[in-house]
Amino acid sequence: MALQPKKHEMPLCDAKIRARSFCEVALGYSPEIAVLEAQRCLNCKNRPCVEGCPVNISIPEFIAKIKQSDFEGAYRIISESSSLPAVCGRVCPQETQCESKCTMGVKFEPVAIGRLERFAADWHNAHCGEISELPEPNGHRVAVVGSGPSGLTCAGDLAKKGYKVTVFEALHVAGGVLVYGIPEFRLPKEIVAKEVETLIKYGVDIETNVVIGKTLTVDELFEEGYEAVFIGSGAGLPRFMGIPGESLKGVYSANEFLTRSNLMKAYKADSHTPIMHAKNVAVVGGGNVAMDAARTALRLGAENVYIIYRRSMQELPARREEVEHAEEEGVRFELLRNPVEILGYENPADKRDPKNGFVRGIRVVKCALGEPDEKERRRPVELPGSEYEIAVDCVIMAIGTSPNPLIKNTTEGLEVNSHGGIIVEENTGKTSKTGVYAGGDAVTGAATVILAMGAGKAAAKAINEYLSKKA
Repeated sequence: MALQPKKHEMPLCDAKIRARSFCEVALGYSPEIAVLEAQRCLNCKNRPCVEGCPVNISIPEFIAKIKQSDFEGAYRIISESSSLPAVCGRVCPQETQCESKCTMGVKFEPVAIGRLERFAADWHNAHCGEISELPEPNGHRVAVVGSGPSGLTCAGDLAKKGYKVTVFEALHVAGGVLVYGIPEFRLPKEIVAKEVETLIKYGVDIETNVVIGKTLTVDELFEEGYEAVFIGSGAGLPRFMGIPGESLKGVYSANEFLTRSNLMKAYKADSHTPIMHAKNVAVVGGGNVAMDAARTALRLGAENVYIIYRRSMQELPARREEVEHAEEEGVRFELLRNPVEILGYENPADKRDPKNGFVRGIRVVKCALGEPDEKERRRPVELPGSEYEIAVDCVIMAIGTSPNPLIKNTTEGLEVNSHGGIIVEENTGKTSKTGVYAGGDAVTGAATVILAMGAGKAAAKAINEYLSKKA
């Protein structure tokens, strides 16, 4: 049978419908399509795709199970390496990782590894609810700070080895960035809840509304009998540009905008923390978070949504798939543009004017690409005299985040870098403080879900080795 050169397409919700709905955009493979896509795998002996996976999933093996229609077998193979397969299948940038190494991709399109991972996980969640067997307790206790992808991965890997793990989450729902940062249309919260439920079945305890550094300190966790601590508290401190007008009403960080929409449902009429329903929205930034914010604004009723990014489409860091979906839904891209001021309504003569202090527009300057910077990206150079205004009533800043300083400020002996990231030993997550490990965005700043998972996995291995020697 001749190999199909292209991936089997993923069915999608119609763009016009989904642009005004939070229903999931990608609908997933059917069993028939999954088997056909699995048949494209060459089952290479050197397994280059595994090398490209940050958590080293046995990719050819799980795809072979799908070929045989053994979907539960595929899920079990994935679960040996990943604690969040249904999440990774949706939000992991496979095109730059495992799929970029796929041998099929040399001449044709690579195998749709991410879509097959999602299929196997979804099939398991729909047909099976039990775990195979519980591990024998080993008598050791570990605390995990943060229930995002790095924390959940670390907790899952340790629980499967018999550790008694407690995860401490600052918010009222477990999942970290998976629930507050990634919108429902990309990652349904039901999926995250099922992944968390699986970890609970392995014996992981999750305590919400606990802010480590305030409710409890890291040192107090050791006093309570935990023998090791993993810090996976993420990077929730938003960055701003420092331009005039950022304090106006209607200016949000993407972190606040998405958290209030995703977690607090602030768009609902009866919300205790309502969010404004803007008609014209500017989103500053070009990453995945910017795409999430722009597409969320559309779904909240915006008539015009602009992505303002200072480089060209070629340099845009967001996943191609997310950019294409945003374009299909009507998001407009103002590229090679840099904001210089956010404009507001001001009528000092009338203090009762309801428009006072609100956003009325954003002033941008056109750019051209100059010489490459230290990251080999061509620098944007502003063009004098090219400024113009875009009329908007809401501006969302999606230009990155930094680790929250609370934990470092309340933990003696924990070294951090100039950006507030915890300094760790490479490949282990070991920090400068004995028994404390860290990973994910708390170390690197904002990055991908799968890289955070890889860090959690590496730290779990190191913690196991540390406590085994200690015993």
